[in-house]
Amino acid sequence: PMRMRTALVKSKNLVSIRILQAIGIQYAQDYITRFGFDANRHPPYLPMALGSGSVTPMQMAVGYAIFANGGFRVAPYFIKRIEDEKGTTIEQFQPVTALNGAKRVIDPRNAFIMTSMMQDVVNYGTAIKAKQLGRSDLAGKTGTTSNFVDAWFCGFQKDLVSVAWTGYDEPRSLGNNETGGRVALPIWMDYVGSVLKGIPMAEYTPPNGVIATKINSATGFRESTGDVMEYFFKEQLPPITDNPVNEEPKVTRDLKDQLF
Repeated sequence: PMRMRTALVKSKNLVSIRILQAIGIQYAQDYITRFGFDANRHPPYLPMALGSGSVTPMQMAVGYAIFANGGFRVAPYFIKRIEDEKGTTIEQFQPVTALNGAKRVIDPRNAFIMTSMMQDVVNYGTAIKAKQLGRSDLAGKTGTTSNFVDAWFCGFQKDLVSVAWTGYDEPRSLGNNETGGRVALPIWMDYVGSVLKGIPMAEYTPPNGVIATKINSATGFRESTGDVMEYFFKEQLPPITDNPVNEEPKVTRDLKDQLF
């Protein structure tokens, strides 16, 4: 048994497969469209949890922005305004933003908890190199496809999402152990370190309905003497035990509810 947070930090993908089994593959295929992904490019099989589908770096940036901005989906754009030769603005693009017209596609509690988990990927996990930037507000996830064909790092803080991908135009291996944390993350760090230089640290405040409580990290149960603090939806707190036992906690709630 392993907590989802630990699995993300250590890239233990079997946990993701079990979550996919629990919520249902068809449900997951439909759910990812909220993040801007094309369901047809993500066949309804368990390897979908491992990234077997097809995505672009822009799609990944759109998806991660939903976590960064608290649950809203915003569309990317390339041209902000058009000016004539005198500098007069001819056309000004008016983007839909999280504060102005964007559709909320996930619960802000979901966005907060996922951000917290991905902060741990930076603090303790496969993206720990990013701590060299000296910031406490970074979150993200490494990604490496089979045989080291693609290497990814998707990372963010409240005001910036950026994605680094490395691979060949004609897919082939980058080389042994050329992982996302080894290949893509340094590219991401070089960019983000420059852009965020001098920018104050962002703070993440738990939204209403999120409760922090002590748990036993081995069992997942709540304990007054628990060794870690974890966040939960207030209506989905795990059972309490002050007599911890070495067993897997019972799951009685609907995982689909926690996803949304």
